[in-house]
Amino acid sequence: MSRAEYIGSDGLGLAGAVRAGRVSARQVAEAALAQVAARGPAINALSTVLAEQARADADRVDATIAAGRDPGPLAGLPFAVKNLFDVAGITTLAGSRINRERPAARRDAAAVAALRRAGAVLVGTLGMDEYAYGFTGENSHYGPVRNPHDGARVSGGSSGGSGSAVGAGLVPLALGSDTNGSVRVPAALCGVFGLKPTYGRVSRAGCTLFAGSFDHVGALGRSVRDVTAAFDLMHGPDPEDPVCSTRPAEACLPVHGAGAEGLRIAVLDGYFARGGEREVFAAVEQVAAALGVTRRVAIPEAHRARAAAMVITASEGANLHLADLKRRPQDFDPFTRDRFLAGALVPAATYVQAQRFRTWYRSRVAELFRDVDVLLAPTTPCSAPRIGQERIVLDGVEVLTRAHLGVYTQPLSFIGLPVLSVPVVRPGALPLGVQLVGAPFREVNVLRLAAHLEDKGVVAAAVSA
Repeated sequence: MSRAEYIGSDGLGLAGAVRAGRVSARQVAEAALAQVAARGPAINALSTVLAEQARADADRVDATIAAGRDPGPLAGLPFAVKNLFDVAGITTLAGSRINRERPAARRDAAAVAALRRAGAVLVGTLGMDEYAYGFTGENSHYGPVRNPHDGARVSGGSSGGSGSAVGAGLVPLALGSDTNGSVRVPAALCGVFGLKPTYGRVSRAGCTLFAGSFDHVGALGRSVRDVTAAFDLMHGPDPEDPVCSTRPAEACLPVHGAGAEGLRIAVLDGYFARGGEREVFAAVEQVAAALGVTRRVAIPEAHRARAAAMVITASEGANLHLADLKRRPQDFDPFTRDRFLAGALVPAATYVQAQRFRTWYRSRVAELFRDVDVLLAPTTPCSAPRIGQERIVLDGVEVLTRAHLGVYTQPLSFIGLPVLSVPVVRPGALPLGVQLVGAPFREVNVLRLAAHLEDKGVVAAAVSA
């Protein structure tokens, strides 16, 4: 299989070719490893390349097929994972220097294991902001993950390696985590699809947490059906994750061909229609026009939801790392350390008040979903800033870059809503994403709408090979 053929297919297309015997899993793995060798160093997306493991996994898939047994729905599909997911035999870095001292993981994280059981081939682990605390993919220990469309720009974060690896054609599918937008921001800036399921929908067992009451496991991919397939395989109850929902798994594939008929769609106004560059709102209007959507609604107190999210995540994250902050502050990325130290100083009363507001906010948004199925909103307030750019100007106001890339994602993950960032087709321009937001446990609605938009050519992954 040539690199061009590999890059030109989505993950399920590759798996289908393997299952049909048109290509071997080993050939697909070699094409993936060739692309990793060709583009990986320039974008700094991978922290570990698992070449021999990938070849061994691919050979097992081929042997299974040769024996006449089912290799699984993802047979031979190459994927990579953010380096906060445990991978057996590999030390889980979580983007940190401190974690280098930890022993190798004894088994795969639940989500990683689910994809490998389905025949997917793990080719490597991916770079990220330290301890998942950041929106740019910049890391003082390992260097910045670079945007595949312009190496001078950020990938987004904290799942920057995941977005960059998919956007550069290294793998068709990657796993990431999303606390305040860490799947959706890099998906938007790198021009790929990024799904954050409902909170508690996918097990986080074997993952390094940032803020336990926010953290989600998600997937980034070249196509809607790739992220849908990953979600179908990963979600469902898991006693090893105390917040993982007892709700049974429900298959979302196939989503193509269903269309948007019957879905009640609205554009988020107010908070989500200001504070960004014109092009991000134009992207939302492009999607709305393609769907014939004119209705606009507003989420009350979204600005307070973002503020409360920042209070809670800073406090919970600091608490997880308090011992190391006291003993060895010099071993943290300075940016991460300073934010954790600020979080450690949040008064308990402020944290409690933020959680009370969270309950109120959740009930108000639930009322909105009584007569709306999917909401449209920008993913980021701008396209990818330059690496090292500390400030950006948004709506005439100079703001801190790192803090503001999640301005539209934080009020949604605050209450664990399922959201898919879709890459809007913008020839010749840097990628931008639009969020499709659903009611809790209604991932099928956002996936179905995304598939409809993909079929119409309104959204498509921008793979820069």
